[in-house]
Amino acid sequence: QVQLVESGGGLVQPGGSLRLSCAASGSIFSLAIMGWYRQAPGKQRELVGIISSGGHINYADSVKGRFTISRDNAKNTVYLQMNSLKPEDTAVYYCYDVRGYWGQGTQVTVSS
Repeated sequence: QVQLVESGGGLVQPGGSLRLSCAASGSIFSLAIMGWYRQAPGKQRELVGIISSGGHINYADSVKGRFTISRDNAKNTVYLQMNSLKPEDTAVYYCYDVRGYWGQGTQVTVSS
């Protein structure tokens, strides 16, 4: 029904920035509540933030002030702008549609 494809992951140094994108297809994207999750080795998958169809956003405490979620409904895309990255941000980042759909994930590695 819904396909989500993440992009933009990679290797970045501590203090650096990275922007992730999630392109959606197969549904009415403008009505969807979307989220970003991440999972580090040996840890549970955790919520990074969510954004409603109207642009209301909630963030996990661990990323508040550093990460920004946005969406462009005309492009069926949600974004995660990550600034002031820390090694503990290293994880696979997943796009999520609250109707039950996940992207395949994109690796973010923060290291010197």
